[in-house]
Amino acid sequence: MKKLAPLTLYGRAWCHLCDDMRAALEPLLAEFGAQVQVIDVDSDPVLEARYNERVPVLLCDGVELCHYHLQESRVRAALAAWTAGVAGVAGVQGEAS
Repeated sequence: MKKLAPLTLYGRAWCHLCDDMRAALEPLLAEFGAQVQVIDVDSDPVLEARYNERVPVLLCDGVELCHYHLQESRVRAALAAWTAGVAGVAGVQGEAS
């Protein structure tokens, strides 16, 4: 069985950028057969303090891939690495923007 990439999208219910990122992510999820866990930062004071106005923030296996807007190339690289069975997101770590 293929291991799914551990994607997490931190956002909030009233955030239009969060909605935009989720919509932009959908084709990649379908292409790679992946899923994303969506977490509302307002549900946890620690997450709210950590991410606050930086949402949306997309992580793969705990590594930030992008925030505010989807960086398709970084997300695609991370999903391809997981599809190939590579643990972690080697090659996509670095400064996310």
